[in-house]
Amino acid sequence: MKNKIQNSFLLLFVFTSQLFWSQENKNSFLIANKNEVATIYIDQNADPLVVWAVNELATDIQEITGQKPKIIPSKKAPNEKGIYIGQIDENRFKNYKKEKKGLSGSWEKFSISAEKNNLYIIGSDVRGTVYGIFETAERLGVSPWKWWADVHNIKKEKLVLSLPAGGITENPSVQFRGIFLNDEDWGLQPWAAKTFEKETGDIGPKTYEKIFQLLLRLKANTIWPAMHDSTKAFFKIEGNKEMAQKYHILLGTSHAEPMLRNNVDEWKKETMGAFNYFTNSENINKYWQDRLNEVRDSKAEAVFTLGIRGVHDSQMEGAKNTDEAKNMIEKIIVKQREMLASTFKKPITSIPQVMIPYKEVLELYNKGLKVPEDVTLMWTDDNYGYIRRISDEKEQKRIGGGGIYYHLSYWGRPHDYLWLSSMQPGLIWSEMSKAYDNGDQKMWIVNVGDIKPAEYDLEFFMDLAWDINSIKPDGINEHLTTWAAREFNDAVANDVSNVMSEYYRLAMLRKPEFMGWSQTEPTTQIKPSEFTADEAKRRIQLYDQLVEKVNRLSQSIPEERKDAWFQLVVYPVKGAAYINHKFLYWKLSLESKNEEEKKKFENLSKEGFQKIEELTQYYNTEMSNGKWNNMMSRTPRKLPVFDPIKYDIAPKIEESKTTTTELIAIQAKDFTANQGAKNYQWKSIEGFGYSNAAITLFPLKSSYFETEKPSVTYTFETEKTGEYEIEVRFIPTHANNSDHQATVSFDANTSETFKLNSYDRNAAWKANVLRNAAIFTLPVKIEKTGKHTITIEVNQTGIVIDQLAIFPKGQKKYEIPFK
Repeated sequence: MKNKIQNSFLLLFVFTSQLFWSQENKNSFLIANKNEVATIYIDQNADPLVVWAVNELATDIQEITGQKPKIIPSKKAPNEKGIYIGQIDENRFKNYKKEKKGLSGSWEKFSISAEKNNLYIIGSDVRGTVYGIFETAERLGVSPWKWWADVHNIKKEKLVLSLPAGGITENPSVQFRGIFLNDEDWGLQPWAAKTFEKETGDIGPKTYEKIFQLLLRLKANTIWPAMHDSTKAFFKIEGNKEMAQKYHILLGTSHAEPMLRNNVDEWKKETMGAFNYFTNSENINKYWQDRLNEVRDSKAEAVFTLGIRGVHDSQMEGAKNTDEAKNMIEKIIVKQREMLASTFKKPITSIPQVMIPYKEVLELYNKGLKVPEDVTLMWTDDNYGYIRRISDEKEQKRIGGGGIYYHLSYWGRPHDYLWLSSMQPGLIWSEMSKAYDNGDQKMWIVNVGDIKPAEYDLEFFMDLAWDINSIKPDGINEHLTTWAAREFNDAVANDVSNVMSEYYRLAMLRKPEFMGWSQTEPTTQIKPSEFTADEAKRRIQLYDQLVEKVNRLSQSIPEERKDAWFQLVVYPVKGAAYINHKFLYWKLSLESKNEEEKKKFENLSKEGFQKIEELTQYYNTEMSNGKWNNMMSRTPRKLPVFDPIKYDIAPKIEESKTTTTELIAIQAKDFTANQGAKNYQWKSIEGFGYSNAAITLFPLKSSYFETEKPSVTYTFETEKTGEYEIEVRFIPTHANNSDHQATVSFDANTSETFKLNSYDRNAAWKANVLRNAAIFTLPVKIEKTGKHTITIEVNQTGIVIDQLAIFPKGQKKYEIPFK
């Protein structure tokens, strides 16, 4: 998005008349003024998808200017001024083949240029052409979310496309880019079934059409369809696969769904037997072959997931131990590849395939599971945004390359986050950029849950997938600002960016869904937060400031964007604020000794719950005239965190006896000295961590440091001697071998080396992902007042430092303050 909307504010008011070419700026093309509008020329045999996209562009121009361009199909290029759109191999562009020599034969590449009084939008293939068309629309101020978030176009008399000198040429950084519709039970499926697509009563072709249109506007190309038992299988609903073909979207399936099968809905144990390859391979092979035949006959584009797991996100059935499981999966992969090659009559290396080492399959891979060289190895995060493994030097040389399956939404332990999307953009940037720099560039899929309310995070992810260099580590806030300018207006862009950045930062310390201090699988009941009373009051104050800013900014939002404003900013910010009110005021009421104050806090807690109900009611029934009814649930999975609090049942609570007034807080970026190693240096990542500027070693290419080790040094002063503790908060990233280490030294006389990594689903990992911090403490004795130093030395790249604190021994705290 950065290089889409940053170069605009592309709605320039050019004071020329009657011309579709600005004499003042040779890199601008006048689309329309109050008297005229440019004509669009396309090939008479243009692909239907290109024709659709051209009509979308024409409609966008009409919505902005009131004038709709004529679209003229022709065999040869006429000698008329206008906008010429098509693929490089069309006859009309034969004179451009040398000039645009990089286009022909490329994957999804496009060029946009203004030349000789004309505008040319030329693609290397169908999708490349479509992406060029939507790049143009976005540079004219059209949001990819115009339908999905009701970002209606704002009228203007003149519409000018401004381009850099020489125009632009773009192609994707990642080949396969898409979304996984998952955990759709609470939003997308009920909305489709009850509101948008009643005739199907499910997520059917009408819904998928809108999803595919969004993907193309975001320059994505792949779908993993919804697959919970609340939803019929994608291939079972007539029109779904045809809709994917219409929009040139590649079909794929998740880690639990090999060979494009939806096991939850399609595998019938009663008639097919157990999903156990050891005892039932014949039926399972037939089951897979039937789907391959269907895909072949429909000529659908697809990426095939290999291997086997249980019916729904569980371990494979029948294996007595890991060795038996590993050996069987290797045999299954061989069989699946034989089926693919035989069915599609192609060399197996030309058929896109992916193997996803997720959960227990990663353990099998680490034990030596053999995966053919041409199969993409698709690594996963730990479901909370931290990638468990990336390609090592040997894996980076594989023909099939590497990929990433990432989560912006998750159902599972230690706790779901299905309600509000609050993944910090800096975290997404750090993890995905690290993966890319280590060769994982073939396929990126992101779990978006219901799509809403993950709009911004999804676009951020897709912008990186399209152009990994479009967002720099110090340009994350700029990306958010340019997004806000496009979605709302320039006047509020900086303020909106600040509000959303703080929304993400506060959630980094504790997501809204985690405020009940409860867990799932098994489900536990809520309990008072671990924030001290002072911390609770401060957190409430910070959220109140956000609510106040949102209320003030609401007055400056154009009428056409009011509904977009509510769903993109108001609902998530206020929803997060009020669930914090609900739990933090409850905490304060439990600790208060004054009955009047206790009652006041209890009422404020109840009010927080009521306001969430009111916001959600408005979202579903009034916003956008009820368009999104049934999309937003304030109680996904009906977990205890969403229930009203039972105030008459007072849990035992340890009273906050200490405050954080003696705590010395240091943000990791505020080092006083630093030491690099090899060609690695410490840099901060904007909008990352509770400090909003966590630091790590750049470049992000993986490396160990055996002798000379990188370090950062901090200084602080104390006025009192005594027993202290130095706390260092690292971002809980993972190393391939779980061997991140850091040595923390105090005044060069006390030091300790800490092993930073937690392991799959153990207690330390659960604590780390719920607070987004791996916390380590060094006890020290301060024998003299004055200046002291702390040095942190690391053994490899990938370690991220967020905050430090020095406090008297035993002082209770949850938060290291940020200022």
